[in-house]
Amino acid sequence: MFRGTPDGDDFDEQRKNMVDALVETGRIEDETTIEALKAVPRHEFVPEANRDRAYVDRPLPIGSDQTVSAPHIVGIMSELLELEEGDAVLEIGTGCGYHAAVTAEIVGDGNVYSVEYVDELAEDASETLSDLGYDIEIRVGDGHEGWPEHTPYDAAYLTCAAAEIPDPLVDQLREGGVLVAPLGTTEQRLVKATKTEEGLDREDHGGVRFVRMQGD
Repeated sequence: MFRGTPDGDDFDEQRKNMVDALVETGRIEDETTIEALKAVPRHEFVPEANRDRAYVDRPLPIGSDQTVSAPHIVGIMSELLELEEGDAVLEIGTGCGYHAAVTAEIVGDGNVYSVEYVDELAEDASETLSDLGYDIEIRVGDGHEGWPEHTPYDAAYLTCAAAEIPDPLVDQLREGGVLVAPLGTTEQRLVKATKTEEGLDREDHGGVRFVRMQGD
């Protein structure tokens, strides 16, 4: 878990103010999510050129034509997943590693498994997470295939938009587990899907805009 950085109190204060604003505006309300967002140093996950904007609630470019999600959407997705300590979680789209770190703050070390399509992003995220003290497993691959070696997962989420939920991800989720994903092509909707005996029980949580999922 996050052990601290040498950047001083300025980033800490910016991070606290950002999260407080998300709470005040009703974007997030669960205490575990609030504490997780306060704990993760987002500035460590973005390129140096964007660090002065790390605690503005907006997506930021991270290279390879990818972005890190705005903190409010990370918080919203975390709350929709209904995460608890000890849950095994599959993330599709590691990106810079920020979202995975927030998830790890909630479920604990050794419980987050993340798949990234771009080698360079996976390597950089792994290094950043390790430097900050997080124990998160990352592999390079096509997120459509999930990560079957660690099934079943209690929860899964996509940080990129897919046309539809890939079948392997459903198969790798335990019954009763929750998957959250932005779905759609020209128009994207944030969907919460709970796995039941009959299939997926879906809820629509509004329009979103994410980078497109890569792979087949």
